[in-house]
Amino acid sequence: MLGKSLRIISVLMLFALTVLAQIVPAGSTITVRVGSEISSGTAKAGDRFDATLAHNLVVNGKTLAKAGAPARGKVASAKSSGRLHAPGELALRLTAVQVNGRMIPISTRSHLAKGKSHTKSNATKIGGGAAAGALIGGLVGGGKGAGIGALAGGGAGTGVAAATGKEEAVIPAEAVLTFTTIAAATAK
Repeated sequence: MLGKSLRIISVLMLFALTVLAQIVPAGSTITVRVGSEISSGTAKAGDRFDATLAHNLVVNGKTLAKAGAPARGKVASAKSSGRLHAPGELALRLTAVQVNGRMIPISTRSHLAKGKSHTKSNATKIGGGAAAGALIGGLVGGGKGAGIGALAGGGAGTGVAAATGKEEAVIPAEAVLTFTTIAAATAK
């Protein structure tokens, strides 16, 4: 009888410790403010970033960490922008948050950021260059000059688009990002 009671008590204590160890359950949202700018042009997968909680971290009505508590994350992936296509992309994950004075490892879904599309900007630069070239060529050399000017202007516009066309994904310093945990965070 005593042996059975000890086993029940042991199981209950193990259960209680397990419940207490799960500090931040899966599906919790954590909102942070990043410490410095992160750009797809310079970031690499694995780079670390620092952040602070933007709001109190509250679980089941209990505040586990106050706004301003430290948090850490990493760049999950980074792809720099191409010159005429494919804007830059960033994927960030939160990896730790300070709870009760201890950094607790966490696992979150990625926060994705994409640079602006190149399409409209490139069309404006190339089309504008072609139109300007056609106008100048038409004034100087008539119809034939307009055709040659349009080609030259379009080429110049393409050069301008290529020179200025990088559209990186940028998360500015002090940006507020929200992450969702995908697994329960436990105290170790």
